[in-house]
Amino acid sequence: MDASQRHLIGLLLGSEEDWPLALEAIVRRLGPVRTADGRVHEFDTERLTIEPFRLTDPVRAGLVIDRLAYWYYHPREWLKKAALVDETYLVNNPFTFQSMEKHSAYCALLRLGLPVPPTVLVPYKEPVDNVRWAYTSAKYNRVFDLGAIAAELGYPLYLKPFDGGGWRGVARIENESDLHRSYDESGRMLMHLQAAVPHEYVVRALSIGPETIVMRYQPDRPPHDRYVVSHDFLSPTARRRVVAMSRLVGSFFGWELNTSELLVDGDTVVPIDVADPCPELGVTALHYYFPWAIKALVRWSVYCLATGRRQRVEMCTERYYAIADDPTLDEEERLAAYLALADEQVETDRYWEWCEAHLPQLDEQVLDWVDSTDFDRVLRESVGAAFPTADQSALLDHYHGLVERWVVDESTRLRKLDVG
Repeated sequence: MDASQRHLIGLLLGSEEDWPLALEAIVRRLGPVRTADGRVHEFDTERLTIEPFRLTDPVRAGLVIDRLAYWYYHPREWLKKAALVDETYLVNNPFTFQSMEKHSAYCALLRLGLPVPPTVLVPYKEPVDNVRWAYTSAKYNRVFDLGAIAAELGYPLYLKPFDGGGWRGVARIENESDLHRSYDESGRMLMHLQAAVPHEYVVRALSIGPETIVMRYQPDRPPHDRYVVSHDFLSPTARRRVVAMSRLVGSFFGWELNTSELLVDGDTVVPIDVADPCPELGVTALHYYFPWAIKALVRWSVYCLATGRRQRVEMCTERYYAIADDPTLDEEERLAAYLALADEQVETDRYWEWCEAHLPQLDEQVLDWVDSTDFDRVLRESVGAAFPTADQSALLDHYHGLVERWVVDESTRLRKLDVG
């Protein structure tokens, strides 16, 4: 057999420009991929539009990378139709978006035997916009002492929305005055009170398909300086636990693009925000790590399309609960068993074997593009859009230094692979 098959990667986007431009550029450079069955696979991208749709309208894209449906119902319902009617492959599972926010993630982690900081869900500060609210709240809402709850958790603590949202409404609470002021300001956001946890590092683990990168994160720093370029800051045990927890969350919810935020103190790892199906991918946030993210996203998309991978929309919770309830497993064995389920779900071994055989050129293609004037234009436009004019020159120098460091490190890594 010698047949050609064209695949379309659909991009469902919000305001982002940098990473879509990068992904489009890398896919253009990729060229045809010939697989063992004799087929030649070619790949294109298309930015999807939002418009009225019939439930029977065909979907052209074979795979969709979604960055919008977590926030808006219309594209979310289009994705559900695409998955159910057209069997379109979705990098993330929209069927869990409405139920699996950060609150549900905490509950799932507790059920699976993982540590979660002491957390209390408190009622809305302001009435919700519903005609039934006045009667229901007057009859059933119990009076509670917010200060007593906070005192039991212990200061400092955090007040944050139960569903996340890019640091929206998050406040560090040092005392009761902070508590009441921040709760008053929360309005109609439903909030968690969560105990602070002593830690040495905050880390973010970005998982794309079977791949995970662990990054040191400084949330109190300006946006351009939050990710620290540091490769060996965690012990092997802590790093293994971080990766396992991040991959566990993604596999449990059926998400293949997810970021997890965790606190690390020695070998102790505590997840604090583990469910984010719309993680940061922009170059002004990730800088040094940006090429890794784009390469992993391209690699996973191409693998799924070329191998005919099928969409999974159901949650197989029983297999995870069986591990959680096995009294013969200690903490490390339990995490290893969860990671094995995650590897099985995304076909980790097959993935790496297939990519080595069919995408050996991808590393060099990404390196060549990042070291090009095309990438520099994307970087300059991104800095221009994200920062005040007065700051742009200094920040461009900052980003150029980080990207040049990646180019040097990646060139060195590839030379070692060639020698090996």
